[in-house]
Amino acid sequence: MILEGLEVTHAELEARTGWVIRPEGACKADRCVPLPGGDGGARIDVRVLAERLGMALVRDEAHGLWALGPESGGHALLSAELPDLTLPDRDGKPFSVRSLRGTKVLLVAWASW
Repeated sequence: MILEGLEVTHAELEARTGWVIRPEGACKADRCVPLPGGDGGARIDVRVLAERLGMALVRDEAHGLWALGPESGGHALLSAELPDLTLPDRDGKPFSVRSLRGTKVLLVAWASW
């Protein structure tokens, strides 16, 4: 997306990238990414979008233009739900992560390779 400045209207963002600004943040299909300062303004700072949506933002100083995108895919999750995993506990017995549903969980993984 080529821009002349660091702000874009909500309509322009949706037409050119598919991301829609809603009260919960920037949304595309089933994904929503929270944005700071949800004041409902008609324009949004592309620097915030770039950081939150994992998009590159570069400036062409010679022409006074900015380029936003494409998405890197790393920041917008399809959901915040952990898949159903069953792992051995410290005694080697199967333990289902599903049994922890509704609580905060820190999952630490390690691999020797």
